[in-house]
Amino acid sequence: MSAAPQLVVHRDKELMAQAAAARLITKIVDAQSARGYASVVLTGGRNGNGLLAALSSAPAKDAVDWSCLDLWWGDERFLPDGDPERNYTQAKEALLDSVPLNPARVHPMPASDGVYEADAAAAQYAAELSAAAGPEDHGPVPTFDVLMLGVGPDTHVASLFPELPAVRETERTVVGVHGAPKPPPTRITLTLPAIRAAREVWLLAAGEDKANAAAIALSGAGEVQAPAAGAYGRSRTLWLLDAAAASQLPRDLYPPASP
Repeated sequence: MSAAPQLVVHRDKELMAQAAAARLITKIVDAQSARGYASVVLTGGRNGNGLLAALSSAPAKDAVDWSCLDLWWGDERFLPDGDPERNYTQAKEALLDSVPLNPARVHPMPASDGVYEADAAAAQYAAELSAAAGPEDHGPVPTFDVLMLGVGPDTHVASLFPELPAVRETERTVVGVHGAPKPPPTRITLTLPAIRAAREVWLLAAGEDKANAAAIALSGAGEVQAPAAGAYGRSRTLWLLDAAAASQLPRDLYPPASP
């Protein structure tokens, strides 16, 4: 298990998005300087898309070599290609269409109008991850530099919902989700073993509706009941919150100097 999570609390969600974007640019540039490329897992939702929009308008984004960035997704709504509810569609609009990415390095999860059902699509994505993993990764997925996750009000991360089968998965890296408690019911998601392959896992939570989830996940809850509690990185686990989402946390969990 990784070290204890670190918390950074920002005044509001706009500041949180801007600071997280700046932090991500630094991580990508550092990784590219060290070995020529970087690997990032994106998340959808309000906070994930807010970060991408902040990244799109950040002057420092030109420091990134976008052609040497591998992009993956933590989960996806199993909907037709181009559907406005798909994380990939939203990411394209927020950022991807405005930066010079190498299409071969962008790995969206399969859409529902392709050749796969959800479970087969999950297996196909797992195969794609496995093919991208090298001997140095020591496992079936690449060692992502940063894997970002939004935290739901029910403590779900990616499409791992409390008590559902996907959060209990210990072998497969990607699974189909059926009967998700929020629409759409059919999804594809990375599992906790795949999430934990990342060097750093960043959990994003902003807004009063996330305060209870953050408090539960950071209080030692079990991962089956609180999936966010089971999301951690190999070298670092970082919770990026705004003041509203941190409002139910004991102050000794984070430094008073957090901006």
